[in-house]
Amino acid sequence: MAGHRVHLLWISLLALFSVHVNCFYLPGVAPEDFQKGDQLFVKVNKLTSTKTQLPYSYYSLPYCPPEHIVDSAENLGEVLRGDRIENSPYVFKMREPQMCNVVCHKVLDKKTANAFKEKIEDEYRVNMILDNLPLVVPIRKTDQDPVVYQDGFLVGLKGQYIGSTEEKYFIHNHLTFTVKIHKDPQTDSSRIVGFEVKPFSVKHEYEGEWSEKTRLTTCDPHAKRAVTSSESPQEVDDNKEIIFTYDVQFQESEIKWASRWDTYLLMADDQIHWFSIVNSLMIVLFLSGMVAMIMLRTLYRDISKYNQLETQEEAQEETGWKLVHGDVFRPPTNSDLLCVYVGTGVQFFGMILVTMIFAVLGFLSPSNRGGLMTAMLLLWVFMGLFAGYSSARLYKMFKGTEWKKITLKTAVMFPATVFALFFVLNALIWGQKSSGAVPFGTMFALVLLWFGISVPLAFVGGYIGFRKPVIEDPVKTNKIPRQIPEQPWYLNPAFSILIGGILPFGAVFIEIFFILTSIWLHQFYYIFGFLFIVFVILIITCAEITIVLCYFQLCSEDYLWWWRSYLTSGSSALYLFLYAAFYFFTKLEITKLVSGVLYFGYMLIVSYAFFVLTGTIGFYACFWFTRLIYSSVKID
Repeated sequence: MAGHRVHLLWISLLALFSVHVNCFYLPGVAPEDFQKGDQLFVKVNKLTSTKTQLPYSYYSLPYCPPEHIVDSAENLGEVLRGDRIENSPYVFKMREPQMCNVVCHKVLDKKTANAFKEKIEDEYRVNMILDNLPLVVPIRKTDQDPVVYQDGFLVGLKGQYIGSTEEKYFIHNHLTFTVKIHKDPQTDSSRIVGFEVKPFSVKHEYEGEWSEKTRLTTCDPHAKRAVTSSESPQEVDDNKEIIFTYDVQFQESEIKWASRWDTYLLMADDQIHWFSIVNSLMIVLFLSGMVAMIMLRTLYRDISKYNQLETQEEAQEETGWKLVHGDVFRPPTNSDLLCVYVGTGVQFFGMILVTMIFAVLGFLSPSNRGGLMTAMLLLWVFMGLFAGYSSARLYKMFKGTEWKKITLKTAVMFPATVFALFFVLNALIWGQKSSGAVPFGTMFALVLLWFGISVPLAFVGGYIGFRKPVIEDPVKTNKIPRQIPEQPWYLNPAFSILIGGILPFGAVFIEIFFILTSIWLHQFYYIFGFLFIVFVILIITCAEITIVLCYFQLCSEDYLWWWRSYLTSGSSALYLFLYAAFYFFTKLEITKLVSGVLYFGYMLIVSYAFFVLTGTIGFYACFWFTRLIYSSVKID
């Protein structure tokens, strides 16, 4: 077993550097074998729309319910995503095709007709699950084009009768399911490797009064009459009767169970990702060249010059970064707040790094719904240890004594801000009666994770960090602060901070486009290999741009670098938020006010988190850089 694990680990590491990173994963669940005639239970999930971003449970619409509606147990991530998985009246038998099965017969009243119309107007899609595989609609524009899969089928469509200008609403009431199976010739058992549907709108007809034994004339298994088009569609209106029906056919497939997700995750545009990475590497090379030039040429010359025995006149003519050696390690204003932000950034960095490693190794496959969000939340909680440690270490260096106060601020400030915003957004979702609203019990569980695990761990980290010997400055700090000369316009704090954020954002914005598309257009994102490379590029870019601008600042005899270094790379979050606004107006079709508020609310949280992460990377890079250069110089 251990050898098998090592083997899997090597495959995972190889997969990281292969082009088709997106196709590799360790399946999240064990395969299930079905014999002929075994029952297959279809589950229904939330109704989703890219126009409103508000999910609803399947039975919020008057669809045919089973005898007893049973909720599946959802994990923390699924609940936060708004997943509501329930049983359904759709039950198949393995390898036994069915035709024109009647699910139920309904007569709409005004209220139910309006409920369907609203969801059709907002382009809601119905999501179903069979053997943990989501239902997809195969779409092929022309015979030459590859098949594209869309998640779930539309509740219905809007259209007009020929010769009429009045828009009518039509419901998809007949579903033709295709279950793809991979058969084992030795055991005669089958595994499900695909679940597809073609939805139709059909005005079913029958003779006489309706009863459970009534035979349809529009769709009859005895007469081998199947539904193949939506020529006479089923209109949605008051007093209209709707008969819900389905067919199911089984299709043998060469796809093996282990690679059944590949069709869902197939990425036609991996060239764009490589282009993005090459583009980002150009930025990194440019910055690395600048850093190398500073380090090798300028610093080497400066340090050797400064270390020579100077005459009195030369000492008076000194300019540049050495002049501020007596002030460069002077604690900044609001040093407590800086410690809190640095600690929070370390917590974020740890969470994202570990999540990425798990994702690249395939442990967070999409078959494990909600796994990514659950993992991120739990990792955030446990990384509280490192947050407390790093903020207390820095606080002690700034001659702070009340480590408990600073640790409490680190453990509470960022989560409290996000939680307050999340609570307001959740109240808005709840007001829309959407299944995306997080239940009170889950809210309580989140607070429990925060105060029960994260805060105590932050205190443990703070205690360890404060017990460590203080970080000694390489040079002594003068008692009287030196006056900062007037700075040229290009070294104005606001200007250099805003300039500093452009390059880190430019290095990652193409990947951000794909992440936004996966979140807001409900597509699968499973290219963590690319994402990991981009994340490494982001770290390098943030570090290098901050070092370059910090050096220019010190050469200009401005020693107030502590906050500037944090804000320089952190300002990339501003560009992220502006890009999110651009994406909203150019790519999304959101029209409802509540949906717009949700979008900008969530993107504000994401941008805030990005600010904390990139700011901390920049701060530590500059911290290391200043300590390195001032420890290399002999100070009289």
